[in-house]
Amino acid sequence: MNAPDRYESFVLANGESKVEVEVDTRIPSSAIFTFNKEDHTLGNLIRSRLLHSSHVLFAGYKVPHPLVPKFELRVQTDGEVTPKDAVISACHDLVKDLGILSREFTKEYELRKMVGASQQNGTMDG
Repeated sequence: MNAPDRYESFVLANGESKVEVEVDTRIPSSAIFTFNKEDHTLGNLIRSRLLHSSHVLFAGYKVPHPLVPKFELRVQTDGEVTPKDAVISACHDLVKDLGILSREFTKEYELRKMVGASQQNGTMDG
């Protein structure tokens, strides 16, 4: 009754941006990215991918409130790349990784389907 409609947790409102960036002036080469209408799934993926970069000194995220669908990602780099470029690069790498995962999963699924079909045909004949 009081709960918001389910779509409100993933559909952006008019004028709401997906990602907001705030430069952290207290720490050099640091920024805070707010991802709206996202949760731990994407936060953990991006944080993990950022930590693979040799230019990233720190990457961490938090969900300020469990009922509000957003997370804040803090990134600090060594200064050779900007935090924004590091996040963009990590996102590109994630898209590439997920494409590979999708292709490999589909290939394995199709192979298992073929093996299962041939085993069923072999069992019925004998």
